[in-house]
Amino acid sequence: MLNLGNGDHRARPCLCDAFDHTLMNASASPVSAVAGDRRDGALLMKESRAFEEVSRAASWVRLLSTYGLMLAALALSGALGVWYWPAAIPVAALAGLLVVRAFILYHDFLHGAILRGSRFARVIFTLYGWLVLTPPEAWRRSHNHHHGHVGKIEDACPGEFPLMTIEQWQRASAWERLKYRISRHPLIILFAYGTIFGWSLCLRTFIRNPKRYWGSGVALLMHAGLVVAVWSLVGFGSALFGVMLPMAVATALGGLLFFLQHSFDGAHVHHPDEWTFHDAALDSSSYLDLGPVMHWFTGNIGYHHVHHLNHRIPFYRLPQAMKAIPELQSPPTVRPRVREIAMAFHLNLWDPARERMASIREAAR
Repeated sequence: MLNLGNGDHRARPCLCDAFDHTLMNASASPVSAVAGDRRDGALLMKESRAFEEVSRAASWVRLLSTYGLMLAALALSGALGVWYWPAAIPVAALAGLLVVRAFILYHDFLHGAILRGSRFARVIFTLYGWLVLTPPEAWRRSHNHHHGHVGKIEDACPGEFPLMTIEQWQRASAWERLKYRISRHPLIILFAYGTIFGWSLCLRTFIRNPKRYWGSGVALLMHAGLVVAVWSLVGFGSALFGVMLPMAVATALGGLLFFLQHSFDGAHVHHPDEWTFHDAALDSSSYLDLGPVMHWFTGNIGYHHVHHLNHRIPFYRLPQAMKAIPELQSPPTVRPRVREIAMAFHLNLWDPARERMASIREAAR
């Protein structure tokens, strides 16, 4: 998610309206050949629309309950950080998981999947986005570009993991190779609090275009102000366990999930002339087998292939869509165990000749 490459992407059509227009008119685009008996993208899209939001009340219940639990857990971990820090560690980890779930609601709102047009929800989510270093404009630009280009070889927007082919790697300079290795290194994800969210989505974006991405500056000031205020009024332990540690847990987990959803053994990269939304969803996006508890905390983001097929499906209806649509029931599956995570970080290049992910060591041969 940390783009260290060159180039300014301001001219790219990453705005939400343009992206929605392209996706929702997918039936007007040429449909590439698909494996087996898979139906074309227009039919899949039409069938998936039955699972778009039908109850705003259901979305409000999830919003209020999730954000209420998150605030309670953050307050408790902050208080324990002052009184008895060993007990604060597991509560801070729980709070971090709830920050992730809250983020999925924010993510869905920006996609127009829940509470579309609600001004009150916009206020809540905008404040949340600023406080967790994910300002709406910067996130929308990066994430919509991701949805419109996942499964292609090209430059990444800030907030994305770049991907090279073996040939591109072999032609790259030593400096380009170093930047590429750094951008996909596990430490970038482990310290995503600073590398991805603090730097890439906020500070770097603001420096490049402060007029357009003023919200990135606001996010940095609000988050830093929150830490300083809690530290000054309550104590360092409260700031550490009530703000910084939950954020560290949430950002690291979020970065890891994002990486595993598109960089895994079995992922497929399409030629730009043959790329379609449904192929990118079914071939370049994984289903993360997280189990029921972690599916709840991560807002069903593990059903990522369903989300990429139709981003207007609310997170709480993604399992229903997968169960109902046969083409979504046999996706590339990743089980986030140590071995599979290590394999995902090992396979860093795309091999067009063999149509598979490859390691840098293979490229050297």
